[in-house]
Amino acid sequence: MIMRFSVKLAALSLGIVATTTQAAGPQTRPQTVAKVDIPRYMGTWYEQVRLPMRFQDDCVADVKAQYMLTEKQVVKITNSCRKKDGSIMSADAEVKKVGHSGSKLLISFLPKALNWVPVARSSYWILRLDENYQTALVGTPNRKYMWVLSRTPKLDEATLQSYIETAKQQGYDVSKLVHSVK
Repeated sequence: MIMRFSVKLAALSLGIVATTTQAAGPQTRPQTVAKVDIPRYMGTWYEQVRLPMRFQDDCVADVKAQYMLTEKQVVKITNSCRKKDGSIMSADAEVKKVGHSGSKLLISFLPKALNWVPVARSSYWILRLDENYQTALVGTPNRKYMWVLSRTPKLDEATLQSYIETAKQQGYDVSKLVHSVK
């Protein structure tokens, strides 16, 4: 089960890379935050809303990502969610920082043996982050994928709406949002 999920995720990762490299010029790209302190970003993030993503279609609850910084300063992520039948689905990823700001990352869900393939990485941009590192808006530069994340399982409605509004201002189609928290 997890192996099939990893293969699907690897294929999706390649698809995201293909679509993000086709995005229009820099003038149309979303704006990222100026700087991210990567060690502060580590820990558990709970998904509040997202734009539809095929590999998450089976996720119905408890959608979260756990970020860990290894001794070699490599960021590892474990994404997980609960499926309709109650089982847990998960996938592991590795992240590489692009530039010095820490707000533009490349993520790979490929199996460890294939993680060296440079074209199999997807863009993951941090578009908004509160000063206490409690709420984040992340997305892909082509605006196809977007998530609002929180350190708590359920974000208060006013904060959530504020982050959704930021996504809308950045050009994301928020009319298609999937709410992860009921």
